[in-house]
Amino acid sequence: METKEVAAMHIIGITGGVGAGKSEVLSYIREKYNCRIVLADEVGHLVKMPGQSCYEQLVKLLGKEILQSDGMIDKVKMAAVIFQDAEILKQVNALIHPAVEQYIFEEITKEKEQDILDFFFVEAALLLESKLHEQMETIWYIYADEKVRRERLKAAREYSDEKIDGILASQKTEEEFKKYCDVIIYNNGQIEETKKQIDEKLGAYLWQ
Repeated sequence: METKEVAAMHIIGITGGVGAGKSEVLSYIREKYNCRIVLADEVGHLVKMPGQSCYEQLVKLLGKEILQSDGMIDKVKMAAVIFQDAEILKQVNALIHPAVEQYIFEEITKEKEQDILDFFFVEAALLLESKLHEQMETIWYIYADEKVRRERLKAAREYSDEKIDGILASQKTEEEFKKYCDVIIYNNGQIEETKKQIDEKLGAYLWQ
């Protein structure tokens, strides 16, 4: 009897605008597939923890005033310091972004060595701007119409039209995302249709 060769772990990037439903897509993938999902935002918080790579540097740069009584960095106090000074914000990003990338690179290497997973997903809003995209086998753009995204942000986060306008203006356009992404997953509200697209894309890897 022939033994089927086990395929290498596939590394897939996930990106898209706010309100596109990336969390919903990843929740389905997490439940159904043999995978690991790393969220860049969560790693960004991790590297600021005591003992982690950015902690001492951030305290040195911003001062002990940003610390809570337990030694943890207070997100609100940190934000108050960095967003009033563009140069400080630039320096903070120069510390955190490389640390996030390095952490994810190391986790990808670990999972490759263990050779257990079929997929490793990296979700990051700024995936295309970072060095992470160079490590991705393919990049998915989770797409939803602007009207749908606005409705989701109002319902789930109670954002005002003014706040939504500001967020959308600061993010990549649909054309920019499509230019640099390999796969588009349409997620306008019919979740079963979204799941079907995901299954078709991931099934193609599993049955190669």
